[in-house]
Amino acid sequence: PCCYLVKKLMNKSCDYEKRVDSRTIYVGHRPCPDTEAFIPSKFCDNRIVSSKYTVWNFLPKNLFEQFRRIANFYFLIIFLVQVIVDTPTSPVTSGLPLFFVITVTAIKQGYEDWLRHKADNEVNKYPVTVLEDGRSVKKESEKIKVGDVVEVVEDETFPCDLILLQSSREDGTCFVTTASLDGESNHKTHYTVPDTEKDLQALPATIECEQPQPDLYKFVGRMHIYKPEQEPAVRSLGPENLLLKGATLKNTKKIYGVAVYTGMETKMALNYQGKSQKRSAVEKSINAFLLVYLCILISKAVVCTTLKYVWQSKEGQDEPWYNQKTQKEKDTNMYLKMFTDFLSFMVLFNFIIPVSMYVTVEMQKFLGSFFITWDKDFFDPEIQEGALVNTSDLNEELGQVEYVFTDKTGTLTQNNMEFIECCIDGFQYKHRDTRSELDGFTVTDGPVNKLQQKEKEELFLRALCLCHTVQVKEAGSEVLADQVDGIDGLLLPQPEEERGFIASSPDEIALVRGAMEYGFTFLGLESKSMKIKNRENNIEEYKLLHVLNFDPVRRRMSVIVQTKSGETLLFCKGADSSIFPRVRPEEVDRIRMHVERNATEGYRTLCVAYKQLSAEEYAVADTGLREARLALQDREQKLMAMYNQVETGMSLIGATAVEDRLQEEAAETMEALQGAGMKVWVLTGDKMETAKSTCYACRLFQRGTELLELTVRTLEDGRLKLSFLSCRSWSTANQDYGFIIDGATLSLVMNPPREADASQYRSLFLQICQNCTAVLCCRMAPLQKAQIVKMVKNSKGSPITLSIGDGANDVSMILEAHVGIGIKGKEGRQAVRNSDYAIPKLKHLKKLLLAHGHLYYVRIAHLVQYFFYKNLCFILPQFLYQFFCGYSQQPLYDAAYLTMYNICFTSMPILAYSLLEQHISMEILLDNAALYREIANNAMLRWRPFLYWTVLGIFQGLLFFFGVRFLFSNPALQDNGQVFGNWSYGTIVFTVLVFTVTLKLALDTRHWTWINHFVIWGSLAFYVFFSFFWGGIIWPFLKQQRLYFVFANMLSSVSAWLVIIILILLSLLPEILLVVLRKPRGPHSRQVYLFLPFPF
Repeated sequence: PCCYLVKKLMNKSCDYEKRVDSRTIYVGHRPCPDTEAFIPSKFCDNRIVSSKYTVWNFLPKNLFEQFRRIANFYFLIIFLVQVIVDTPTSPVTSGLPLFFVITVTAIKQGYEDWLRHKADNEVNKYPVTVLEDGRSVKKESEKIKVGDVVEVVEDETFPCDLILLQSSREDGTCFVTTASLDGESNHKTHYTVPDTEKDLQALPATIECEQPQPDLYKFVGRMHIYKPEQEPAVRSLGPENLLLKGATLKNTKKIYGVAVYTGMETKMALNYQGKSQKRSAVEKSINAFLLVYLCILISKAVVCTTLKYVWQSKEGQDEPWYNQKTQKEKDTNMYLKMFTDFLSFMVLFNFIIPVSMYVTVEMQKFLGSFFITWDKDFFDPEIQEGALVNTSDLNEELGQVEYVFTDKTGTLTQNNMEFIECCIDGFQYKHRDTRSELDGFTVTDGPVNKLQQKEKEELFLRALCLCHTVQVKEAGSEVLADQVDGIDGLLLPQPEEERGFIASSPDEIALVRGAMEYGFTFLGLESKSMKIKNRENNIEEYKLLHVLNFDPVRRRMSVIVQTKSGETLLFCKGADSSIFPRVRPEEVDRIRMHVERNATEGYRTLCVAYKQLSAEEYAVADTGLREARLALQDREQKLMAMYNQVETGMSLIGATAVEDRLQEEAAETMEALQGAGMKVWVLTGDKMETAKSTCYACRLFQRGTELLELTVRTLEDGRLKLSFLSCRSWSTANQDYGFIIDGATLSLVMNPPREADASQYRSLFLQICQNCTAVLCCRMAPLQKAQIVKMVKNSKGSPITLSIGDGANDVSMILEAHVGIGIKGKEGRQAVRNSDYAIPKLKHLKKLLLAHGHLYYVRIAHLVQYFFYKNLCFILPQFLYQFFCGYSQQPLYDAAYLTMYNICFTSMPILAYSLLEQHISMEILLDNAALYREIANNAMLRWRPFLYWTVLGIFQGLLFFFGVRFLFSNPALQDNGQVFGNWSYGTIVFTVLVFTVTLKLALDTRHWTWINHFVIWGSLAFYVFFSFFWGGIIWPFLKQQRLYFVFANMLSSVSAWLVIIILILLSLLPEILLVVLRKPRGPHSRQVYLFLPFPF
């Protein structure tokens, strides 16, 4: 199935002939001697396309996507109804706001796609050097073809996937960093294909390799090198020969490689997956409220349509003498007339659905995200970077998190390894100052035979110096990856302070440095020869025969070396669980106690073993390994079988303990998150004892926490344990529980032998976890992390989940959670690129959630409720007016007011509020984590507060309408006896409305800035100015000048002034009384009570 999907993807990206399982590539496009005819294969070019639109399809495609949103489509229908049917309001009243929303969104999406085009062009037009006909030619990256020989210099990024043919380094290696691909910022070593000629222009060779597939760590191929009158030499190709597009060349002046995969077939392109659209809980609440208001709208239209025909059924009402029907009106079908009347009422009342709310919410999210980026507390001086927002659609979700899933290494800990101690042959050694000790060792637990022990010590230290893939960094090249402390008396080829180590794992550097502190120094690898300096300052040389690379399944790595005396040795290091079964049991007992104690203390442990190979054993291993490496089919499985065959019958020498220190303020952060009501789960690939110790150090597990363990060693009674725990009464004795499970057991829970048990086991597992304050899942594969997150996310109540991690192995859970947080490293990381938010350190998570998240949620919840409230206040008087105008669909407000109410008069104050409001100061929010619980479970967008806002809107709408009607009981409101008309009536209602809803927001504002003052009082001033201006000029483009001097006339009446002021005060009185009289509830509700604008 995977091959099928990959092929399907490739067929979409390029137009090819039908594919086979492998491809043949001619190096430099040269035909080889034994090929009868040279037919160049057709492969796709090197263009990368990540953009969504082109100039030609932008308009239709973008409009189609926008009108798929229900709200936009609804307003389009309303607009078309206004155009087609004779409705009481102009099409401009709904067309202009819709046009505004569509235009703003299109500009935003067009700008984002323009940035993608720009980024694509930067990559595609990047100049590269290609060897053609014996000379170097500059080309654009997009013009590289499969088979081209490409030159790349130091610090350049590889333009496509290349097979390494030649390196400027004498040993035929090069170093790369793959931070942009897999998140690993360490240097990785790659090797040239053996026996390739110096002159690449004269290299007659073909490469046979697998078709493109997305796995970054797998590559299978072979190279046929043709020589005159000789059999072609065949060389195996693996991941160590493949340089991936997106990786960067380091510590190597120049390399040459042949392009094997280009453009959308590169592993980077095949790994690109657009993030799935994440929707916040607020969006779902908006949709629910929209449905309620849509029902209210339809109800109003049905009521008015029904009452219109009931009223017209009375004699003389349908066709009064002064308004006779035309013949066309008499001939119209009655049901069609009723339907058009219903549509007309829908159009008249449609402003109850706030179209501009969507654009305001978009602007609030987009502009609000800058406050996270600008926060100086998130700036980390070490990496000179602050926080990063990759998506602004989820700001409010930061205030609703219920479950936090965190990685351990690099997230809770610093991923900065330090060698602490080791155990050799059952005896513990701790390092002391080398100047005060004879050999740098201190035996801490018992007497030993010094001579015999010294031999084992040196064997152990040689194993640490040889069993790794560490490279010595060249002097004078860029910033050192690792600065090694100087040791007196060592005659090194270059000053020790200029030396550094390069490795794919910080553990490896820690172990090499540990051996160095004890007197054994690794000097480097030159032409397959490893050099080390021993305690006597003598240089020892070992020929490196084979490296059995580390992989997460075996969880160990080995090297086979040959001494100068001809002995062949295998050194192996790995996790205790993978080493112990391959050594003698009596050796295990001496070491196990130390390993378990070190793990309990929170150290990362590795076991070291060795084996002496006879000439026959090595010959069998060598042949098997070479054959396996040349295989095109099932190479991984064949290599794995050979590794397992060789790594047996070993002797255990000892174990190491390396410390990975906790992140700064990790314990305080975890404590604050738990205090805020969040449940923290640690998902790690590390061993249980180490992870458990880290959980205690982070205060996730307290000393009084009862730990429930479901791991391999408790698996025999696992089912019983699950059943027992699920039946336990969790509420008794106020006991805190912690739960521990490992990856193997989790596989059985998620995928039991009998499929029928799956749902039962999952529900029991989830029930236990939900009743625990913290959960530790150890020995987890990346996919299992995502499965755990998905299971909790889809559980009852759909809790909001957050995942935080720093490496490529955390990407799956970051993408799966509602909110994904990436921890920034010293270089760009894949976790950061795939996250929604990125922060430099774990400690910043506290402020991001407890302060920013809390405030974002309160702001947007208030924005949503306020929008519905102000539109209900706006349309209710229009509905009531129909009862007094014979249901004639006569508008109460002028078309200008209808159009500009949401766009101009009331939009800016709520936008400023939703960006700047701090109902509680950030300091209080950070000091009182429990305040986060007050807004948990979408508290401010539940039905109760929604009902409160709706009742408030109905009360004020009734007061506006009937208060002004009471004034108009005598419409002669001016001293000269002039009578006010219906437009004056509507203008007074509208004036009271605009002032009331704006002042209501002013009452709710707790954090005043000059911007709030400017937009609130400026909006009211703009309304007054606009009303004078709109009614004070005769506009030539208007057929009817309804408001000509109406506003100025209205303000000339003292009665109108008095009613406006009284109605505004009466409307706001209940709100003021509620704030004064309501009593706070709960331990922290005093603060909330003082600040929140409405009750929960």
